[in-house]
Amino acid sequence: MTSSIHIAPVAVGPGAFLTLHYRLAGPAGDVINTFAGKPATLSLGTGQLAPAMERCLLGLTEGAHAHFELAAGEAFGERNAGMQQWVARKLLDAMGEPGACYSVGDVLHFPTPDGQGSYAGVVLQLRDDGAVLFDFNHPLAGRPVTFEVQLIGVL
Repeated sequence: MTSSIHIAPVAVGPGAFLTLHYRLAGPAGDVINTFAGKPATLSLGTGQLAPAMERCLLGLTEGAHAHFELAAGEAFGERNAGMQQWVARKLLDAMGEPGACYSVGDVLHFPTPDGQGSYAGVVLQLRDDGAVLFDFNHPLAGRPVTFEVQLIGVL
């Protein structure tokens, strides 16, 4: 008599630790794509992915390859005009390279108040006095998002 043991694939649940390839794209194309490089590792519930994307992963099993279309604003919220702020040249010089030249579309990284991380701002406008208008919204805020994922491992 032969017997075989069938082990069911592990499904993604809250707090799962994942190894995966993923791609985030908006109307203008890819923003993040790990398929051509090393896979990402992350833990659900820690803020590494937006909650809407984490919900897409729940219940998927190892080896799954899935595509999700998220409506405008669902993945990263709506665009917030309050997230566009003027930053004085004096502050930019103190935080970065004094006298640096900036252009519309440049992305600068600013340290978080606790110094443990950073956040990005995109240059929208420059003033004659050296001040720079930054947009601190996520690049995909207020836009539809395509989320593609291939689960490699689930712990």
